[in-house]
Amino acid sequence: MSCGQFASVSDEEILEAQRELASHDGVFAEPASCAPLAFLLKLKRSGKLPQGLRIVLILTGNGLKDPDAPLKGLPDPIAVDGTIEALGGVLGL
Repeated sequence: MSCGQFASVSDEEILEAQRELASHDGVFAEPASCAPLAFLLKLKRSGKLPQGLRIVLILTGNGLKDPDAPLKGLPDPIAVDGTIEALGGVLGL
């Protein structure tokens, strides 16, 4: 018996998990594959995740399946002319 748990996770929590997985582990998984990680992070934040567990999550979808999903909710990139001066201006140097 696994004594498993389940809960719902929001789209925002899934996209947060996708970004965290990509930035911390270098894995670009599709949002649907990140739902289990979103739940795990939610469980950890709630303090209900016991210490010392070995947890395996299987990610079956590549992030290139929906490459625009992780960009939702992020600000548009800043366009800069291709000069050192323009870059310095944007960076406040």
